[in-house]
Amino acid sequence: MKPFASRYLLLAAFSILLAACQSKPVDQPAQVAAPDAYQQLEQNIAGSELATAEDQLAALQTQNPDDPRLEQYQRQLAEAYLARSQIVLQKGDMNAAATALSRARALMPKAPALTSGVNGAIANARKAELDKAEAQLREAEARRTAKIIDPSAESSTIELKIGDMAQLRRQLNDIAADVTAFNCDVIVQVPRTDDYPWLATLLTKRVTKINPDFELQIQREIEKTEPAQIILKHAKT
Repeated sequence: MKPFASRYLLLAAFSILLAACQSKPVDQPAQVAAPDAYQQLEQNIAGSELATAEDQLAALQTQNPDDPRLEQYQRQLAEAYLARSQIVLQKGDMNAAATALSRARALMPKAPALTSGVNGAIANARKAELDKAEAQLREAEARRTAKIIDPSAESSTIELKIGDMAQLRRQLNDIAADVTAFNCDVIVQVPRTDDYPWLATLLTKRVTKINPDFELQIQREIEKTEPAQIILKHAKT
């Protein structure tokens, strides 16, 4: 009976060991917790990812409209936009400054005083830019010197030296320069119909050479009792 008893004891011990192994919980790999949405929002504000932060804030406001933390994050985001507006304004980018300021205003509609300083700075910068552009335009106008017309008059009449081709060419060169510089309409007044086409062609070629995009407005008048001449009507400024 001893061999049987030994086998019985061995079987019983094996059964107990197997049961213990089956009941022992299996270790599961640890799961990495997803970052907190509020933590992500705060990180994006701090990292100047303001557009992303604004989208996250809007999502949180939809999910948890009564969460008291949202008001503070909204203010932080508005202040970040305001700071960005000031930085890009200092760099001279007024469009980007105005865009950032508009986002700050949208996020803090109850505190308009916080954005008034930057708004005034943008307005002053735009005015300074406009003043500079106007000064440059006035300077360009001052440098623009008429060759053959009187810019202060409503029109100028130039009698053409038809009999002297060299002098006529010089006249047409000066006329073309003034036409493009002062945006003049042109009347070619000739005693004979046949004189118009070649004079108009000579003048048109010179105008095109100076400014290919200039839209020349040219008319013909036949005055049999008058010498060939060109009348320039100055654009009103």
